[in-house]
Amino acid sequence: MEQNKESTVARLQDVKHKSGKSYNQLAEETGLTNVYVAQLLRRQAQLKPDTAPLLLAALPDLPEDLVREMMRAPLRSYDPNLIQDPTVYRLNEAVMHFGESIKEIINEEFGDGIMSAIDFYCSVDKIKGVDGKDRAVVTFDGKYLPHSEQKSEHMVSRTRPSEKQ
Repeated sequence: MEQNKESTVARLQDVKHKSGKSYNQLAEETGLTNVYVAQLLRRQAQLKPDTAPLLLAALPDLPEDLVREMMRAPLRSYDPNLIQDPTVYRLNEAVMHFGESIKEIINEEFGDGIMSAIDFYCSVDKIKGVDGKDRAVVTFDGKYLPHSEQKSEHMVSRTRPSEKQ
């Protein structure tokens, strides 16, 4: 049974804070994206067995019970009040404002389909703009998934003979 997610996340954040390392540093040490490291430490992603030793090397004070918990499939959820945070609100606003145009370009470039949020990479980078001011670059890198034409002969449930119970 997953521990209380809030307390688990608080403990994970405490380990990160005490390490003095940034998400970018942890990402470099583990070979993961900075956003994925943050997702791991917020119990929004599952720590894979091959990655656990890398994370332990990057965060040597990470207790074994937290590592075991991180290797369990997480409950991917969010607090509905999170939208009140200005950064989250602006990200949502940007996706809503540009979403229809992004969808149209995806359809134009790839056909009728969507960008996966499962086979998906995300990162945040800091760059200098042409005016010399700091800019945030948020990259969504998702696999393209075409929509299927729903032909009844392709439905497995209709192509298999009925099984007697």
